[in-house]
Amino acid sequence: MSNVEDSPQELFCPSNPAASEDGAEVLEPRLVPLGGPRAMTVRRTLPQRSRSLIGAWCFIDHYGPEDVSTAAGMAVPPHPHTGLQTISWLFTGEIKHADSAGNHAMVLPGQLNLMTAGRGISHSEYSTAATSILHGVQLWAALPDHVRFTDPGFEHYTPTPVQLAGATASVFMGTVAGESSPVTTFTSMVGAEITLDAETRLTLDLSPGFEHGFLVDSGSLKVAGTPVAATELAYLGTGRAQVELQAGAEPVRLLLIGGEPLNESIVMWWNFVGRSHEEIVSFRAAWQSAIGLEGATLQEDNPFSLPKDQVDAPLPAPALPTVTLRPRTSPSRG
Repeated sequence: MSNVEDSPQELFCPSNPAASEDGAEVLEPRLVPLGGPRAMTVRRTLPQRSRSLIGAWCFIDHYGPEDVSTAAGMAVPPHPHTGLQTISWLFTGEIKHADSAGNHAMVLPGQLNLMTAGRGISHSEYSTAATSILHGVQLWAALPDHVRFTDPGFEHYTPTPVQLAGATASVFMGTVAGESSPVTTFTSMVGAEITLDAETRLTLDLSPGFEHGFLVDSGSLKVAGTPVAATELAYLGTGRAQVELQAGAEPVRLLLIGGEPLNESIVMWWNFVGRSHEEIVSFRAAWQSAIGLEGATLQEDNPFSLPKDQVDAPLPAPALPTVTLRPRTSPSRG
């Protein structure tokens, strides 16, 4: 998914892992429209000022359930990415994916689409005509510095749901509850959809060296005793070997993410992850050149090309901020 804000902020995102206290830190989403007046609105919980990263996870957009039978749905023309992996996970609906590395795939409920941008890739995403309700999440994970210019790649994986006491887990990255995903990650990390029956108490083992996030999709949940409402994201810092999840009076669906602290600061702007303002400027110039804008000539070493057989014109990059990024720090707990 593209960040299609008209004026995206350039964000300096430090890795500021905190040691876990008794409860969880709760992060509320902000609403971001994806395009025009009939387009979807997503709930974004990462990044934000109080916390930019959870492990390598750096971006969470949570959308739906949205009736797209009479609306635009998801219609995101070709757009670029660098320095990250995109993780697409649906609860309801279908999305068509196409990228410049030649991959064409469907995003279906309970199936992972993992795209590695590396040095540069472009892709498009469209909900299908058969989709009436669209509901899911799009996440990004930053690549560590030593591999962030790797070749682009794509993986598709369908996890087998694991039955737990009063709960079910579908593990799409890393290892959770003894179940592992085979997909490629460049840092140690986890990702899983977990559903809990009403009133269930689930004790989940955690890796003490990981930070963790719990995005509640539906129902109400207590994470380590802290109430977390639907659409909110709970954060737990490192140093915790277990967590108790307690569902309220209704069943709960949540997304668990986590990983080793990245221990690197990143710069995010639009769809690019880099390490400096100057890098972001160069990524933008390369994309504009690749799509024939701003009078630039496409050079042989340009990392960007376009997916084949696209109908819509690619998205041009927004205007850059008028000032050079001035690094700031984020508050941390502990």
